[in-house]
Amino acid sequence: MSYQTVGKPLPRIEGVDKVSGKTQYTADVSLDGLLWGKVLRSPVPHARIVRIDTEKAKNLAGVRAVLTGADLPPVYVGSRMKDMPVLAKERVRFVGDPVAAVAAESREIAEEAVNLIGAEYDELPTVYDPEEALRPGAPVLHEDRSRYRNAPSVPEGMPNLQSYMVWKNGDLEAGFKQADRIFEHTFRTQLTHHGYLEPHACVVRIDPAGKVEIWASNKAPYELRDRLAEELGIPKEKIKVHIMSVGGDFGGKASLIDVPICYFLAERSGRPVKLALEYSEELMAAAHRHPGVITLRTGVKQDGTITAIHAKIVFSGGAYAAFKANPHVTVLAGRRLASYYRIPAIHVDTYCAYTNQVSCTQTRTPGSPQVVFATESQIDIIAGELGVDRVKLRRRNLLGDGDASPMGEKWQHLRVRETFEKAIKASGWGRSDPGKNCGRGVALYERGAPGGKASAAITLETDGSVTVLTGCPDVGPGFYTIAQQIVSETLGAPPELVRVRFEDTDSLPYDPGTGGSKSTNTSGHAAYKAAREVREKLVAVAARKLGCRPEEVRQVRGRYAGVKRKGFSFAALAREVVAENAGPLHHLTMYEPKDNPPVTSFAVQVAEVEVDADTGQIRVKKITTAHDSGVVLNSLTYQGQVDGGVINGLGLALMEETPMVDGRIVTLNLGEFKMPSIKDIPRLTTILLESPTGPVPYQGKAVAELPNVPTAGAIANAIYDAVGVRMYELPLTAEKVYWSLRGGGPIQRR
Repeated sequence: MSYQTVGKPLPRIEGVDKVSGKTQYTADVSLDGLLWGKVLRSPVPHARIVRIDTEKAKNLAGVRAVLTGADLPPVYVGSRMKDMPVLAKERVRFVGDPVAAVAAESREIAEEAVNLIGAEYDELPTVYDPEEALRPGAPVLHEDRSRYRNAPSVPEGMPNLQSYMVWKNGDLEAGFKQADRIFEHTFRTQLTHHGYLEPHACVVRIDPAGKVEIWASNKAPYELRDRLAEELGIPKEKIKVHIMSVGGDFGGKASLIDVPICYFLAERSGRPVKLALEYSEELMAAAHRHPGVITLRTGVKQDGTITAIHAKIVFSGGAYAAFKANPHVTVLAGRRLASYYRIPAIHVDTYCAYTNQVSCTQTRTPGSPQVVFATESQIDIIAGELGVDRVKLRRRNLLGDGDASPMGEKWQHLRVRETFEKAIKASGWGRSDPGKNCGRGVALYERGAPGGKASAAITLETDGSVTVLTGCPDVGPGFYTIAQQIVSETLGAPPELVRVRFEDTDSLPYDPGTGGSKSTNTSGHAAYKAAREVREKLVAVAARKLGCRPEEVRQVRGRYAGVKRKGFSFAALAREVVAENAGPLHHLTMYEPKDNPPVTSFAVQVAEVEVDADTGQIRVKKITTAHDSGVVLNSLTYQGQVDGGVINGLGLALMEETPMVDGRIVTLNLGEFKMPSIKDIPRLTTILLESPTGPVPYQGKAVAELPNVPTAGAIANAIYDAVGVRMYELPLTAEKVYWSLRGGGPIQRR
């Protein structure tokens, strides 16, 4: 179907302001009387707090407030499970745990005051490995986790068990009995940061009547408001969160983090307070991606048909569960394990352990890159052991029409086979030799677009233009441009007449925020619904003016016309409606879906690498990625999401890591924390399989959290194809390849 605006590569409507420096981020907020906040953080990974001496800090000129845990009410915070004190009380559990906070007239004074605070610790035994943390006798980080609000129930006998979840379907015992071979392998993934460029920041102002205003680098302002109200005992009507542009997120900016500290500093000082983290603090104390240990036990027939999978996934959750937003307080990747294959029996146990490291949170497709790296690596191992071509083995097991997913979901419009074949063909697989010490690897992923309620408002202005009000923050993917296109297409308005704005949590009833590949399926649907309802008003006026019934009015190329009647342009008709309304027409709507349609989306990637056998250096030459894309609403922003996601996945695969020595992260700046640069980017090829089958307005599908997931698995398989080194641990570094080629290390070689 041909659209006037949808599908066109319109430029980002916020782009000019961003590149010209006009966009305001939280750290740019300036208020009268603003103080600077600073946090003292624990230098040890696990200890009892013996004493904290704040007298020198309090006496420093320019200091307006100094707080420790003893000065605060017994408040524990968390996105779901409330297990983290605002400031550490009695005990610290990781290097970076907030111990004290100050507010002062300048950043320099605040930093000096923090350095004047004396703290004495009695160090305790530590545990960093998540499997060790769950064994009897391990140092216990939280003696009675059941006392925390919203703590999920867990099995007995495992110390430090943060959460436990099981997903299962089919008869596992029968599935393994049908297998000719059973393979078991364990894979490990690293601790790593999200890598956004804007550090966390917040500003809090409390007026004399107790009204709280918050500016925060946060992707879910309404959730921030509601959680803060719950935890501090403030009516949410007395909290207003200003919606800010966010300088990158990738899952890391959904929690309260230091907003409660900022609130108590503002309350104590009687002045507004700004707290902006240095990037060293980001890497030390802001939530990270979960490291994982994934053990797969897979049964197959001799021809490669999978009969059963039993997976044990153990994630390291860090010192607190407070940053996990899902109701089960766990990492949900297990429910999608091998979800694109036909597997009659599956059982996935997912454990998340308390460890003496920085806490972890959702990171672009929480847990899936880790699990897919393991799953797709093992598929290649099985193919090699059975002597079956690895592409043919995947073909044999891919879902087909009428098949249920491993967890029993019945999806419509399954396109995984088409997507797979397109990726294989476009990559040159089997048709060309990649060269000496070069190889190719393939991996897959599946993910749908979650839904949910959201609100939006549309105002027809007196000049005939349209203003769309949304509560969804801009974190980078280009949602505002998509909202503009949806409303433009629905109303027949030229896109230049449609502008999108955002305000605060008082301006609309609710928005879920961005994340989880859901923005267009929630906030986008709200804008679409509002536009359709406004269109009904336009049609009613057009019908009256044209002397016909509303159902006879046709919207064609931006005009509202009747049968054999020329009709009105959108702008002219909008002015008529505004005139009848005696002023701008404002329309608010709430979108609340009953359920999501049973559709999902697939991504398939083929990586081509070259490995230097003398040094172990890995060079990714090319990545081909194919997407079951639905209708692409904006080809420019879609391609940006794909390319950005692939490079995000490449970083996880090859270099990104925040290693710890004695509990201390040793990469505390972006020079040492390696992320891909322009020289690391390989040739990128994208294949889109468009079809009008998606759940979002105009039949689009999710994209943001698909292209980063298969990359590590595809690269690991390509390395093996190139030089015979099987990598069981991320990141895939030159050192690991070098020593494996020389017979050293835990990495297996064929």
